[in-house]
Amino acid sequence: MKYWIIVASKDHVQAAQEGGFCQACHGRKWPLAKMNTGDGILFYSSKQKFRSSISCQKFTAIGFVKEKVIYQRNINANFKPFRRDVDFWNCKEAKIHSLLEELHFIDNVDKWGYKLMSGFLEIDEHDFVLIKSKMLTKH
Repeated sequence: MKYWIIVASKDHVQAAQEGGFCQACHGRKWPLAKMNTGDGILFYSSKQKFRSSISCQKFTAIGFVKEKVIYQRNINANFKPFRRDVDFWNCKEAKIHSLLEELHFIDNVDKWGYKLMSGFLEIDEHDFVLIKSKMLTKH
């Protein structure tokens, strides 16, 4: 089992939860191909809405990859994102700032945002469990 963070605006995470899917890096296939059935995903939202300057800076969802199948959706002529089905868990949001000192994937607390700029990253079990513990309500 592996653990991942997908960075997306909160409104996009909410749409993914409603649809039961994930997509990463603006719909690219390569991040999803790294995932396996049962892998854990944390969704981090730096912004409230896509193309907005209103900050969020919270982990906003937890999910687990359901199946190996990667599929493509035709949203419009210019956007055909790749997706995978996800089983989302009930959770509350968790602010990242209170966790920075304890997270292994953060090398430099003063520049913590750089690690999330790629939009997709693998994390260790410690970080997944720590963040999940701050978010979990019940499944």
